[in-house]
Amino acid sequence: MNDKEKAKQRMAILKRLRQEHADTVKRTQELLKEQKAFRKQMEAAMKGGPKTIPEIASVAELPSDQVLWHVMAMKKYDLLREVGQDAEYYQYQLTEEVAK
Repeated sequence: MNDKEKAKQRMAILKRLRQEHADTVKRTQELLKEQKAFRKQMEAAMKGGPKTIPEIASVAELPSDQVLWHVMAMKKYDLLREVGQDAEYYQYQLTEEVAK
């Protein structure tokens, strides 16, 4: 089998897989869109200085358990940092604001 035939076969397989998993792809895209909107709300709430998870949740009117999950993910990818502590809660600030 030459390279052209292999490429055609691979394209046919990929097309079939896209058709078979169209629902999964659509659900995944919707989930990513929701998560992006959630993060935008969080980032807007965090403008202007460090905030704790309860403060972020309160300002953004979001569930604190989901805020915690996103904060940990954002911290992992260096999108925000711990910058202090307020009583028993850590304060977080967007990395771009910490650099200013």
